[in-house]
Amino acid sequence: MLIKSRCHQVCSIILAALVVFFTGTSLVYAADPFPSKPLRIIVTAAPGGTTDIATRQLSDVLSKELGQTVIVENRAGGAGIIGLQALMAAPADGYTMAMGNIGTNGINYSLYKNLPYKVEDMEPITVVLANPNVLVVNPDFPAKTVAELVALAKANPGKYSFASSGRGQSIHMSGELLRVQAGIDIFHVPYKGAGPALADLLAGQVNMMVDNLPSSMQYIKTGKLRALAVTSKNRVAELPDVPTMIQSGFPSFEVTAWFALFVRSGTPKPIVDKLYAAIKKSLETPEIKQRWKDLGGWAVGDTPANTKIFVAAEIKKWEHVAAQAKIEKE
Repeated sequence: MLIKSRCHQVCSIILAALVVFFTGTSLVYAADPFPSKPLRIIVTAAPGGTTDIATRQLSDVLSKELGQTVIVENRAGGAGIIGLQALMAAPADGYTMAMGNIGTNGINYSLYKNLPYKVEDMEPITVVLANPNVLVVNPDFPAKTVAELVALAKANPGKYSFASSGRGQSIHMSGELLRVQAGIDIFHVPYKGAGPALADLLAGQVNMMVDNLPSSMQYIKTGKLRALAVTSKNRVAELPDVPTMIQSGFPSFEVTAWFALFVRSGTPKPIVDKLYAAIKKSLETPEIKQRWKDLGGWAVGDTPANTKIFVAAEIKKWEHVAAQAKIEKE
């Protein structure tokens, strides 16, 4: 009976300890909901471009929705590859996101043989911003229309250059589309982001650029750059006097750039869902809607599932464009 009594006491103690352990664990988790510390968004481009502008504008509002600081970290270079490698090196816990775009998460798969990431390595949350590109030139450049630019380029093959934010970005591929569809000999000058490319365009070191509209808008409005055409189907309300590429004689020239937030695959679904809800709510605020409108863009905010389908379709689309432009994989 003594042995039985002692066994009963030991079992009771163990059971009590387990109850305390699991109850304590539950309390810890209950007191530590996501997010419980600052979050980070990796920008896959240099400061000054649309990827950077969109991230910084959104992070201000998103931090209020999540109740935590959202830190923006620029990791430029390698057509956005360096930034996505930084995402791959972070834990799959939702505290690190990357602002990818049409280049890093769409076009790059068509241009690089050995990318250090795959589609399956990332989980899209949502597209936060979409906008057309715009063909801009330095004000000293003699062409005032697309037709004049094409005529100049045909009369001076190999003389004129077009800048981009890096190989594989929509800015680069839009320039390639112009080269192919217009049948002109212009050469590509890649940079580590739209900011440095714009700096050289403003200084007259390069001749033209088919930039994301948001990063060029301020320079167009102040007369520091001349806009020749936008790549959307219709004219942009903020630039009513600027024709589309379609109106300029290129019926199949339509490009929409997009910017989306991604986390590492393996991030728990409840965390992805919470991030999506906060981002979507941020995109619906009057503050962000006005900011995006001023940039000539618009918020998207579709679900993670629909965003995944959209990204897959974009990859196929740009495979076709790369083949059409005869751009070989590196």
